[in-house]
Amino acid sequence: MNAAPSVGAVVAALMLVVGGGSPLPAQPRPAGSTRTDLQRHDLSVPGREVFQARVDFAPGAFFPSHTHPGEEIIYVLEGSLEYEVNGKPVRVKAGDVLFVPYGAVHSARNVGEGSAAELATYVLEKGKPLTVFVK
Repeated sequence: MNAAPSVGAVVAALMLVVGGGSPLPAQPRPAGSTRTDLQRHDLSVPGREVFQARVDFAPGAFFPSHTHPGEEIIYVLEGSLEYEVNGKPVRVKAGDVLFVPYGAVHSARNVGEGSAAELATYVLEKGKPLTVFVK
């Protein structure tokens, strides 16, 4: 009997199959989080692109308040995360989804005991930085 592949193995395979498009420029990342760029493509809507990445959070990691120049669609792959979106807390766990509207100020924290990960899909304005930190 074969075991099901791990989420990491599936993501790695997807990267090989759909890794088209160049990654967005690297930006400094808060400690405890990593981003693995999966795919980036122009959309049929002029001036817009889609970008998809896996974001991993170490136990206790916090990603501070920020915005994006577009929408973010989140699917939680593992663990438990708490987001604050426009001042409202939202707690999600593996298998849950979350929509972050264009320009919404939000942050994320791993509130579980182990690692956490999300599949983040962004519909963005082309040529703008992915993340703008808010003080």
